[in-house]
Amino acid sequence: MFDLDFIAAHPLSAYGWDDGFAESFTPFAEQGFVPGRVVRVDRGRVDAVVPEGDGIRTVLADTALVATRDPMRVPCTGDWAVIDLENGLTGDHLDGVVRALLPRRTSFLRSTSSKRSEGQILAANVDHAVIAVSLAEVLDLGRIERFVSLAWESGAQPLVVLTKADLAGEPAGLAHLVADAESAAPGVPVLAVSSTTGAGLDVLAAVLAGGTSVLLGRSGAGKSTLANSLVGANVQVVQAIRDRDGKGRHTTTTRDLHALPGGGVLIDTPGLRGVGMWDAEGGLARTFSDVEALAEECRFHDCAHGTEPGCAVQEAVDCGELPVRRLESYRKLLRENQRIVAKTDARVRAEIRRDWRQKQALGRHMMERKRGRGWQG
Repeated sequence: MFDLDFIAAHPLSAYGWDDGFAESFTPFAEQGFVPGRVVRVDRGRVDAVVPEGDGIRTVLADTALVATRDPMRVPCTGDWAVIDLENGLTGDHLDGVVRALLPRRTSFLRSTSSKRSEGQILAANVDHAVIAVSLAEVLDLGRIERFVSLAWESGAQPLVVLTKADLAGEPAGLAHLVADAESAAPGVPVLAVSSTTGAGLDVLAAVLAGGTSVLLGRSGAGKSTLANSLVGANVQVVQAIRDRDGKGRHTTTTRDLHALPGGGVLIDTPGLRGVGMWDAEGGLARTFSDVEALAEECRFHDCAHGTEPGCAVQEAVDCGELPVRRLESYRKLLRENQRIVAKTDARVRAEIRRDWRQKQALGRHMMERKRGRGWQG
């Protein structure tokens, strides 16, 4: 049985260490290893914070012993690592070596741009996925739905943060933008903040205090400025957005973990030009819970929500209850997710091929009927 008072006083408790991680680490502690939270990964080496007396220090450790070709298993920012500081020295300027990773509780995944359809972990052991969306440009509800779906799938609580709220104009206009974002993310908190005026930052800091958060969004969303405001120091370089299109430059090039003054830690990430779906069926169901609820009322359980009779989804679109944009976004993300799953799941591939052949046969039949040469009975 663990002494919770001891764990609360552990030097790494401010970085998320708790009794669960301590229990997982027990076999390694008996071997003389130390736990460390990965705060940065760079070319096969990690920076990690480890306990030292009553405090902490940052060490540089090699990851050769946990090297793998599987991108889903390589160390990433936010991981809890088992570090050998005594017998793991592998070269100049290295303090030790990573012997193992503790089991991840959550992991934010996206598909990579690789033609091999690999997944990439952006952050591990995250409690809140903060999706930064700039109000300096037209609000992209489809992008919000994409990020929120992946956040739900990760196991973290999504949080949409509308940055640069001071550029939104009158309060009524800002309230309208917040409402639009809420419609794209049912059940997800939406906060409007401004790093220029400080509006909303105290509320956001209070929400993130005590846990691990990852900051996500495209370049120019104001992530670096927001990270600096939350951390209370210039931990990230900030560059102005381009005048011609309002897009930002990539100022953050690595995923770094920073301690927050109110407790908890924040993982900042580089701007993401694209975030592909990665086996996020459950996350899509939560993001589009309104569409899923309507689909349960359809006459046919396999309704495609097109021209089928008794389609509750299309009826909701026709009467204005469900925006057609949202239905199209739902279909698009489902198709994309299905393609990704099919590349790694033979059963799903077979189902897609069977469905495609049935649609081909139906298409030929309808064409024959249109030409007046229907099937002969």
